[in-house]
Amino acid sequence: MSALTAARLERALGDPADPKTLFSYARCAELDRAEAFPEAICAELDRLGLPRQYVPEAYGGALTGLQELADLVRVVARRDLTVAIGHAKSYLGAACVWTAGTPEQARALADRLMAGAPVSWGLTERAHGSDLLATGLAAVPDASGGYRLTGEKWLINNATRGELICVLARTDPAGGPRALSLFLVDKGRLESGVYRCLPKQRTHGIRGADISGIAFDGALIPADALVGEAGHGAETVLRTLQLTRTVCTALSLGAADHALRQAAAFTAGRELYGGRLARFPHVRRTLGRAHATLLACEAVSLVANRSAGALPGEQSVAASVVKSFVPERVDALIADCGELLGGRAFLTEVHEYGSFQKLARDHRVVGIFDGNQAVNRNALINQFPVLARRYREGRVDPAGLAAAVTPGSPLPPVAPGRLELVSRGGSSLVQNLPSAVAALRTAEGTDPRLLALAERLLARCAALHGELTALRPARIASARAFDLAEEYEECFAGAAVLHLWLAGGGSPARPELGLWAGPELWQDGLWARAALAAVLGRRGQEPGDAGELDALYDAVEAVGAAPAPVAAAGEETR
Repeated sequence: MSALTAARLERALGDPADPKTLFSYARCAELDRAEAFPEAICAELDRLGLPRQYVPEAYGGALTGLQELADLVRVVARRDLTVAIGHAKSYLGAACVWTAGTPEQARALADRLMAGAPVSWGLTERAHGSDLLATGLAAVPDASGGYRLTGEKWLINNATRGELICVLARTDPAGGPRALSLFLVDKGRLESGVYRCLPKQRTHGIRGADISGIAFDGALIPADALVGEAGHGAETVLRTLQLTRTVCTALSLGAADHALRQAAAFTAGRELYGGRLARFPHVRRTLGRAHATLLACEAVSLVANRSAGALPGEQSVAASVVKSFVPERVDALIADCGELLGGRAFLTEVHEYGSFQKLARDHRVVGIFDGNQAVNRNALINQFPVLARRYREGRVDPAGLAAAVTPGSPLPPVAPGRLELVSRGGSSLVQNLPSAVAALRTAEGTDPRLLALAERLLARCAALHGELTALRPARIASARAFDLAEEYEECFAGAAVLHLWLAGGGSPARPELGLWAGPELWQDGLWARAALAAVLGRRGQEPGDAGELDALYDAVEAVGAAPAPVAAAGEETR
């Protein structure tokens, strides 16, 4: 079976604007009003072979790299986030088994998943939230050689629908770093009456999703339900989150595609005060900022996804950065687009079946998945000492960095066993920024506006690392440390833009970049200039970079460009 690509999936799903299409905006609006799970749509995704993309090639699936998976999730998310979240959860639920399970466990799970069995991931609990080390669900060894589970998991996506659920449980009541273990629980193998699914929670967004929970009462699970070694559950979860957090950004990119398409179409056709709305200076500036924001988010997501294969030892940094940066920036992009749509941004049935107000509600939950922004920034703060030291040393993995920032180049398959809890090498992407800017200075034909933005980025990055060097580690991170984490995200994102630009050689003949790679946007480094301006400027405070945003919008409008995911070389982008 040939691999499912983003372009093929897009074609197979049909026109979402046609209410007769199964996966249409109209159908998704009906399901949202009824708070009903999109069963038929998910069944169609199963039929098209999407579950196979969640399974590594080694176990009979089609998963090789995170970027290919992210492209597919983005296609689904740009139509409806509830569907994307409800279906892609099976990858998140299975990922711990790909990380630490035995080959036998992995093959058995792969067969179930590719046959359409939903898989869930039970981490959070009502009393402990994101504090995983406080996990209360107990797994007590049984005389049979298995374990008995007692306790509950709550606010779990697909906890009721999932046929299998991977749960984090306490195996050592004394606590400590080795107190937690992972178990893959097959509900069909449990005795009657030893578990119950908790009620679905009504939510502001993703109303049709199965956000519920599960409670166990001495449920006996076999010894082969243990995933990895006993006591290594927290470590496995933290490694796996480096993959799932990165893929989650595809949800945000899909939402951004949808929001920006609606805003651009509406302003292009709307007449107001005797003129077309898209000609108003404020509207052009707002759309330019939205396009530039999406380019920056696309760049940092692309590099982070490729880094999972190219720079696995540094993925703890990349995953924390991208999961914090992208959802926040897309929330701002959606707000900008909503401002342009005006009252239509709030209507539930009139404008495109109310799909904008739905995506705005739905996207707010993406930032919470697999660790909210505070959790991810705290994970980055914990790595500040090594990040400061490696930047000072100029430490770079040249081969890994080149692979990460050169789309279309071959990558080794993602090997979860090569992921590290803390990056010993820092971030090659950021640490190579001085060399990248030096290369830009000497490159023939470098636009001075692009160089000026790159120099600003480098100066900001140098000042940041100077402060990181002086920052004293603390058991509880200071408010200033969180500010510095945000600044580090901006440096990482800017470095991603600049390295992608340099890897493209300033040439528009790079369709695999997926960055709307027509010649108009590569002219004089336009897309890179605008993306850097979006990264460096604070919302509403871009007076020195406003021209870049205006120019980007003019170019996008002139060529009719639209947000599109990366497509394989030789396939059309949509």
